[in-house]
This record gives sequence, structure tokens and C-alpha cells, in this order.
Amino acid sequence: MIIASKSIKAYGILIALIFAGEIIFSLPFHIPRFFRPSLLEVFQLTNTQLGDIFAVYGVVGMLAYFPGGVIADYFSARKLMAVSLVATALGGFYLYFIPSIVGLYFLFAYWGITTILLFWAAMIKATREWGGTQSQGVAFGFLDGGRGLTASIFASIAVVIFSFFLADQLDNPTTKTQAFQSIILFYSLVTLLAALVIWLIIPDNRNGVSDINSLSSQNIFQVIKNTNVWLQGGIIIAAYCGFKSLDNYGIYAVQVLGMNDVESAEFTTIASYTRPVAAVAAGLLADRWLSSKLTATLFTITAFAFLLVSQLTPTEVSLQLVLGNLLITFIAVYALRGIYFTLIEESKIKSALTGTAVGLISVIGYTPDIFFSPITGRILDANPGLQGFQHYFILLTFISALGLLCTYFLGRRIRSNQIS
Repeated sequence: MIIASKSIKAYGILIALIFAGEIIFSLPFHIPRFFRPSLLEVFQLTNTQLGDIFAVYGVVGMLAYFPGGVIADYFSARKLMAVSLVATALGGFYLYFIPSIVGLYFLFAYWGITTILLFWAAMIKATREWGGTQSQGVAFGFLDGGRGLTASIFASIAVVIFSFFLADQLDNPTTKTQAFQSIILFYSLVTLLAALVIWLIIPDNRNGVSDINSLSSQNIFQVIKNTNVWLQGGIIIAAYCGFKSLDNYGIYAVQVLGMNDVESAEFTTIASYTRPVAAVAAGLLADRWLSSKLTATLFTITAFAFLLVSQLTPTEVSLQLVLGNLLITFIAVYALRGIYFTLIEESKIKSALTGTAVGLISVIGYTPDIFFSPITGRILDANPGLQGFQHYFILLTFISALGLLCTYFLGRRIRSNQIS
């Protein structure tokens, strides 16, 4: 069996990739995801302002994805990832001092560079090489599932730290700020630890790294002209919108379900524990079934789940029904994240062009970092509470349907190429 044939050293490398692959995004994303109501209060932000801050990150990140992909084809993943982690942690120490909104714009632009340019494509390429030709689902399923478990474990620790410093003074602004600073410091130190783990465990070899002298525009244009690459980008747009939608579930829990800040953080943290199970299960299924077919199935589930949540009124139905449907969206979205990069292998993209392909797919696929938060922030601010979230979930239904459409066309093209 392929899984059993991997050595202990190989699994050590995968664990390091998993740990670092999630922790590098903990400062820009975990804190807003798990502690959003507190973040808005401490920094005195609206949903719209926070959405615009994320848009700055998205623009810079989008500009960094493609050159980062090219860089990953020519330089060691160990060095690229370690430098990225240290640089990201330094931004966390700046966040600790609660900068103004202008400072936040610059900080998230900076994080757009540190988390993407030297890190993202290097991590995806290293994972594809780890999986080989027969276990891409296992490799990416374990990567995203493991990243999800890492996020949940460290978010749980952060919730404990936050609750400890906050104690019973939920309405004390000074105490809440100090408690919030404690989790910023926690995530900053863990990010530095991840840099050390990568430096010690990831081998500094040049396997799969092209000679920099072989860099040519022909390779780049070969990727750009590949329609399958663009369709995969569209698939990731839809799946990533679903993933980013989870960031607002904390606000939904407070404004619509009546939870307080701590209960909201606990709810989103507990739900995040479905990510490792969903991603690993999807990865295993993808190796036994076509990734494109499984992706289409998952988009169908998310579309129906989002549509149902948009029609539910918590005061008129049981809380369990609402939470159950929210849980379905968590599971389906996490499963999608666990397999969407396996489509690279199913599309038969050359291994030597993996970094460049990942760069272009990511430029397209992660554009929600630019538009999703500004749009949804305005939707939620225009109609705070239930009505705003009804509009929010209807939007997500349409996005899932578009993801299903892209998956259908990609699957058709792959089957057509196999026949020919």
C-alpha cells in the first residue's frame, strides 16, 4: 500500500509542511476567523473596513502568486518557506501594538508578500512531489486535513488564553484589548517556531528544482495557454469563497443566534475540527474515484446547504437544524479544499511546470482575497442581522453553482483528452 510504503522521514517532512502551511496564515486569517467580533471591537472597525483591509492583502497576494510560482520551480522550498515564516512573524509583533487602520492596510499588504511570494507555490510543489503519481489525494488530503487540525488545535489554545485573560470582564475594553494582545503574541511566537521546524526538517536538496538558466518565457506561455489551468482557477474561486464564508460564521453566531464572543469563538473552533476528517476522507476518495467527479458532488452539496441556510429563520426552527446545516457547509467546504489541487495531476500538467501552474491557478483562484470580504462586508453592514445573512448565503449558493459549472467543463476536457 502506498501510504505504508512511505518512510518515517517522509512523514516527518509532510508533518512539517502541514504545520508550517497552516501557521503562516494564522496571524492574517486565524485571528479574524476565530475572534472576529473581538477584533472588530478592539481595532474599532466595521465589517466593511475589515473587508477592505483584506482586499489589500488580496491584491498584493494576487500579484505575488505567479512570480512566486516561477520562483518555486528554481529555488529550494526549505529556504523559501523559512524566510517567509520569519518575515510573517515580525508582522505579528507589529500587530501586537494595535496599529491604526492605516497601519493595518500596510501590515496586510506586507503579509500578502510574506505569506505568498516565497511560500505558497513552494509548499504546493513539495506536496505534489511527496504524493508522486499514485497518491495525490492522500498527499493533499493530509496536507489540508492536517492544516485544519493544526488550525483547530492552536485556535483552541488561543481561546483558552483569551478566556483566561478576559476572565469575567467581557464588557471591559481594556481587559479585552489585553486578552486580544495575548493571542497575537501567541500566534507570532508559534509562527517563529514553524520557521525553525521547516529549517530543521525539510531537506535542502534540489530534487525537482529546475536550473535557473533554463528559465524561459516558453514554459510560462505553455501554462498560460492551458485551458485546464484556467478552469481549475475557476474551481478554486468558488471553493475559496466557500472557505472564506466561514470567517463570518462567528458574526452570524453573535448577531443571529444570540451567542456571546467567547461562545462564538468556541463554536467556530469546534466546527473547525471537521476539517481534518473531511479533507483526509476526500483525499482518500479522490485516489479511488476521479477528483473532478468528487469535486462536482461537493459543489452540489454546498449549493443546496447554502440555499437552505438562507431560508432558515432561527426563531422559527430549531437551533439544531440551523447548526446542522452550518456544519454541512463546514464539512463540504473543507473536503473541497482537500482535493482541488489534485486536479493538477488529473489534468496531466508536467511536473517541471508545477510551480508555474500553481502560480497561475492561485492568481485566479485566490482572487476572493480581493473581492469577497469587501462585497460581503457591505452586504452584512447594509442589513445587519438575519436579513443581511440571508442575502449572504444566497450569494454563496450562486458561487457554488458556478464552481459546479467549471468542474463540469474541466471533467469533459480531461475525458476528451484521454480518449484522443
